[in-house]
Amino acid sequence: MKNLLLLGCSFLLLTTQQACAQRKTNASTQDNRTTIEQNMTSPQWRKDNYIVNRDSAFANPYFALQKLRGGNTRFQQSRSIHPRQDPALIKRLSEGQSPFATIVGCSDSRVSSEILFDQGFGDLFVARTAGQVMAEASYGTIEYAYLMLGTKLVVVLGHTGCGAVAAAVKRPENPPGHIVTLINAIKPAALEAKKKQGETIDNAVRQNVINQVEELRQLESVLSRAYAEGDILIVGAVYNLATGKVEFLDETLTDLPKTSYSKRDITGL
Repeated sequence: MKNLLLLGCSFLLLTTQQACAQRKTNASTQDNRTTIEQNMTSPQWRKDNYIVNRDSAFANPYFALQKLRGGNTRFQQSRSIHPRQDPALIKRLSEGQSPFATIVGCSDSRVSSEILFDQGFGDLFVARTAGQVMAEASYGTIEYAYLMLGTKLVVVLGHTGCGAVAAAVKRPENPPGHIVTLINAIKPAALEAKKKQGETIDNAVRQNVINQVEELRQLESVLSRAYAEGDILIVGAVYNLATGKVEFLDETLTDLPKTSYSKRDITGL
């Protein structure tokens, strides 16, 4: 009987401690959200944290690109603000979404777009496959974001140490299952990379992104026309697994079509 009483008391004490800890965690989370909301009104804080207005990012793909750059800088500096994660917003998002960027990324578990760009619920429309290899379903997904959700920025996001790209470079005999489809899709980038100086797989990762950007820019009829008219921006980037940095590739940022969108820097405004 005594042992049962001691066991009951221990269980009650543990339950009470867990409840107190949970309350403290919830209070801390709420305090953090409140602090961020208050800081958003400070011009200096917005500048120091590379803040870009979300509505502006949704309306203008060049501002959206600035918003992604700012978020990744915070992430690199271990200063992520984890925006748009409160229950009230999540409930509102059940009624609809308006992501400001589409990310065409790799399925690799180490490349989570919302985390590395420090964005929140409803911010990014993400399509992921190994090596960012695209087919009809991927094309339709990207077009849906543009046509139905109004998303005007598309980022093809590769990453260092990509296994799919490495397989395309090494070209193993008799790859199992459908893995050969990945190798075939990435093979042109792998062959081009072997002609260049430097680390072949790193070069292939970059070339694969560049090829995929061009693939989307030329994709008839929705994306090719929207891109040519300057209504949508399609660019490429590579995420470094070791440093956390996203490098937007200059090869995809030059010679862009004329556009009516402003390109001024609004970071921190």
